[in-house]
Amino acid sequence: MGMIQHIVQHQRFQQIVIGLIFTNAVIIGMETYPALYDPNPQLFFWLEQAFLWAFTVEIALRMVAAGSPVRFFKSGWNLFDFVIVASGHLFVGGYFISVLRILRVLRVLRAITVIPSLQRMVAALLRTIPAIGNIMILLSILFYLFAVIGTILYRDELPEYFGSLHTTLLTLFQIVTLESWASGVMRPLMEQAPYAWIYFVVFILSGTFIIVNLFIGVIVTNVQEVATICEKTGEPRPTAQDIRLAEVHSEVQQLRQEMRELATELRGKAHRK
Repeated sequence: MGMIQHIVQHQRFQQIVIGLIFTNAVIIGMETYPALYDPNPQLFFWLEQAFLWAFTVEIALRMVAAGSPVRFFKSGWNLFDFVIVASGHLFVGGYFISVLRILRVLRVLRAITVIPSLQRMVAALLRTIPAIGNIMILLSILFYLFAVIGTILYRDELPEYFGSLHTTLLTLFQIVTLESWASGVMRPLMEQAPYAWIYFVVFILSGTFIIVNLFIGVIVTNVQEVATICEKTGEPRPTAQDIRLAEVHSEVQQLRQEMRELATELRGKAHRK
């Protein structure tokens, strides 16, 4: 088992796996071209089988290197890899051909599990979910207010964009993406309602520049925090649990330092008395 662990942890092994993943992605993309696929269906079939069994051997080696299946599946990344590869063996046959093709494309996501920088990025994005949830609530309130106002004010002038609440919500989504909002929505409306520009400017300032920047700010902050944690722990492939433990450790250390300072201050006051 020691030799297998050495093989799995070797940098060349990781490079080979990454190469297989991206080569498999290219082959899957080539299958979407009938001019390439139709003359050689058997070639693509055997290439697919070769990639599938190569990934199966890789998963088996990693499972043996982990020492036990329980230890192997403790990592969410390993579980993800196993499900993606095992699905290629389970969904076989004409009834599952569409499902199998979709799952084969998902193998490209396995690049995340073998590239540490991508793992850090995904871990940072997962940590933004609670903050993004609050931002989404704020954005939903903003959308609802402006949708009601827009429907009341401009229902008769431009019914194809503001005729009902759900239509206005869709229009606001188009506006917040800054996609043809001026020429397609605002200027036609201003021909009948000259002061409609105020509605659009206020919504864009609050919806696009403020809310979107909040999204970016939260994500950038978490990416920087994850990078800092990785530098402190020295772990190239941190999991979400590792990141949380590092955060707790940092908070405990800070609390201990504050308690020491407080104890020193209390002793000083007692000595002066």
